[in-house]
Amino acid sequence: MMKIEQIYTGCLAHAAYYIESNGEAAIIDPLREVQPYLDRAKLDGAKIKYIFETHFHADFVSGHIDLARKTGGKIVFGPTANPKYDVTIAEDNQIFNIGAYKIKVIHTPGHTMESTTYLLIDENGKEHGIVTGDTLFIGDVGRPDLAQHVVSDLTEDKLAGYLFDSLRNKIMPLPDDLIVYPNHGAGSACGKNMSSETTDTLGNQKKTNYALRPDMTKEEFKKELLTGLGAPPAYFPANVLLNINGYESLDTVMEKAQKPLSPAEFELMANETEAIILDVRHQDDFAKGHIPRSIFIGLDGEFAPWVGALVADVQQPILLITPQGREEEALTRLSRIGFDNAVGYLKGGFEAWKKDKREVDTVEAVYAMDLKKAVVEDNAPVFDVRKEGEYLSEHIVGAEHTCLSTVTNNISQFPLDKKFYIHCQGGYRSMITSSILKSRGIHNFIDVAGGFEAIKEVGTPLTDFVCPSTL
Repeated sequence: MMKIEQIYTGCLAHAAYYIESNGEAAIIDPLREVQPYLDRAKLDGAKIKYIFETHFHADFVSGHIDLARKTGGKIVFGPTANPKYDVTIAEDNQIFNIGAYKIKVIHTPGHTMESTTYLLIDENGKEHGIVTGDTLFIGDVGRPDLAQHVVSDLTEDKLAGYLFDSLRNKIMPLPDDLIVYPNHGAGSACGKNMSSETTDTLGNQKKTNYALRPDMTKEEFKKELLTGLGAPPAYFPANVLLNINGYESLDTVMEKAQKPLSPAEFELMANETEAIILDVRHQDDFAKGHIPRSIFIGLDGEFAPWVGALVADVQQPILLITPQGREEEALTRLSRIGFDNAVGYLKGGFEAWKKDKREVDTVEAVYAMDLKKAVVEDNAPVFDVRKEGEYLSEHIVGAEHTCLSTVTNNISQFPLDKKFYIHCQGGYRSMITSSILKSRGIHNFIDVAGGFEAIKEVGTPLTDFVCPSTL
């Protein structure tokens, strides 16, 4: 059995791969922090020979450059890639040897022009699987609208056409028993319909994946693929450029960022650098007390994707307030998406701020039963900050829909002259919204603890309160 391990990181829905044979190893699509891959190779007594990249990633900064520096391994990209550092540009169908294994390059443009699938061949010459990057997911394929944010003439229509051809001519003719190893699973913004499963056989994908339907025309494929794509997160183009042009070593980034600051130093740094104060504690802790105008995005939710979606500039200075002992975790997860300009953290956390008797703000919250009373009896305004699909599926009668990802551009929608309520599905996103509103000087709102999950539990019938979809 071929030795390949999927190293999955849930908060980014990202899969890297470790392949080892006879003391030689390869890593495919590593994350920014490379120590886990070094540790894994050390466990086998193996030397990392190659670092393969399936494409220039948009949703994270790859660790390929640091990994090459630390191991001497060669970075390999597929055809047409043109990064600004030393790499091997493979040819279509080129073979690379890892011990007794072979890795064959299959150029599959469409998600991006350099997108490449790697065919894994075991020591007996049997084709074992394909590492597909963002070309083919479980249940979906890669969105073709990201590259145009970097190269304007690569339109989504043009790339969708390339992707159709790659899937039909390069992927679908391969044997059904191959295992598909994609770069992402459910929750990633790189596709719209990904399964929670992270591997499958190619044969089953041919049967179940809408994009591999054998009788689909190219125009039908384009229509189905491009319909329903939301706007990509704002940080994606910046991450692509970091992966193309290179970046500062993570060791250097972490050394600069790991600065414990007293409350006085923290406040001075905030004023001098115009840093965003990012509070990454649990939403309940943030509600009970936080530094005025700080932004909440908790580590225990989809931290990195929401930072990337809501903080427009990856160069933005950031000051952190973290739970005790989680400072390095927060810095690492910021660096994964290219936010390398953290300038320190509050030593002792929020408790140190309170002990220093500095100004504190809170978020007013109610439980679902109180919200029902306010809506049914008082016709109170309600803002639902979930995704559009969640809202259309089921929502409070009369609730306004303002998706969290659009809140900063739609501040004027929120009333200034009366109390209103905000909720999401479980309370995480509504607390992010609360922090954004407070940072903009809006305080006349109430957060719904527990979100829509709690709202649905307040009793039945809910026909006067919750509106099911009519679609």
